[in-house]
Amino acid sequence: MIGKKEYIDLVKETTPKSREVKTLILAFVIGGFICCIGEFIGDMLKLIIKDIGEVTTAQFTSCILIFIGSLLTGLGVYDKIGKVAGAGSIVPITGFANSVVSPAMEFNREGMILGVMSKMFVVAGPIIVSGVTASIAVGVVYFIIGLF
Repeated sequence: MIGKKEYIDLVKETTPKSREVKTLILAFVIGGFICCIGEFIGDMLKLIIKDIGEVTTAQFTSCILIFIGSLLTGLGVYDKIGKVAGAGSIVPITGFANSVVSPAMEFNREGMILGVMSKMFVVAGPIIVSGVTASIAVGVVYFIIGLF
């Protein structure tokens, strides 16, 4: 029978070392780089299309980033970025595109309707429902506050 001190020493020896700092730095840098790409796309849109407004620029930029995220997922590149970046690749809108496309690609062999269409929102569906529910709740609270 081992004592408490021996047990603590054994746990310290066998516990893997944390790479938390490295993971956080990579997530911050790569997630920030993805956001910088979005800013670059928005700036290029403003240069190319002279009379484009801020809202339209944001809409086009979001669509382009979703397309890029979906394309990189389809090519198998986004998963490699995710292994290095961790949460840094999930937070931007490209991560949302990845969460929609990945399950769809996985079930592609089952056909368009039963495979792709039915599995497309397996991961993203609960997130969409949670977001819509939260926005409705916040809207109701603002409405009630506005009554007073």
